[in-house]
Amino acid sequence: MTAEIPDVKKTWPHSINTVTIGATATEGGTRTSTITVGGETTLPFYHFEGTMPNKPVLAMEVWDVPAEDWPEPVKKPFADVMSDPGTWAKRCVEEHGAELICLRLKGCDPNGADRTPQEAAEAAKKVLDAVGVPLIIWGCGNVDKDNEVFPVVGDAVSGENCLLGTISEDNYKTLTALGTAYKHKLIAASPVDINLAKQVNILAMDVGFPPENILIYPSTGALGYGIEYVYTIMERLRIAGLKGDKVVAMPMLCDIGIEAWGVKEAKAPESEVPGWGDVNERGPMWEAATAYVYLLAGADILIMRHPDAVRITKNTIARLMGGGA
Repeated sequence: MTAEIPDVKKTWPHSINTVTIGATATEGGTRTSTITVGGETTLPFYHFEGTMPNKPVLAMEVWDVPAEDWPEPVKKPFADVMSDPGTWAKRCVEEHGAELICLRLKGCDPNGADRTPQEAAEAAKKVLDAVGVPLIIWGCGNVDKDNEVFPVVGDAVSGENCLLGTISEDNYKTLTALGTAYKHKLIAASPVDINLAKQVNILAMDVGFPPENILIYPSTGALGYGIEYVYTIMERLRIAGLKGDKVVAMPMLCDIGIEAWGVKEAKAPESEVPGWGDVNERGPMWEAATAYVYLLAGADILIMRHPDAVRITKNTIARLMGGGA
């Protein structure tokens, strides 16, 4: 007698919000394409239990200044275009298939080049002029300087429906006002803590910013560096959203490249770590493996650096979504 396998499929009462980034000419912008993420009714890639109407997408990272501190293997594919963010972005899109561009305003850091808000706005315009994909604009990380920069940049890209980041308890008032005034979406950042993630979202919502215009950034750790803890936080956020907690029913974003290429395993030359293999292959694989884990945790947007890692991850997404080889 053969035992029957019980039907234990799980269904959820709610879905994750959908968020669209970018605006075409008919929508008041200049983008030739838009990106929509979210809308899941199930856990990542559980196609047998629910739907994932929008596949995860990949953004490639561009700086407003040359990324001199990038490890050589990831700097090499862009070394000849790093002096111009527009040309750099164009290579990412046309040669490497980036679906979005993440412009990181690293040059505005007061401890670095300390570029002005006007220079940051000029960099954003160069990227918009060079490519037709939607734009993520990421501040320098200094709250005071970002509060000076984003009003100018947000105005310069008004109507383009960009994704601005990141908001925290220290700057949410500035960025929510800009998002409302200039019609942009926002990234809500929190340090690997569900309650803090909720708190930032609540603060934004309390000043009238729609939860449907927010993505959650729950922090990111590289493979081998706390990734399993971040995974559990993301999993719990997704489950809470599917259960009906509207405060966390948002798509999630992970900043892969900056973390993966910051660890020894990805960037140390083989001369320093005999037996680890060629860093030109090891580094991209470390980034791709990091990205893969976050796809399974529920990431909807991944920000990446190396073209090989992007290619591998795009192929992985296609296979997980039911297509590809």
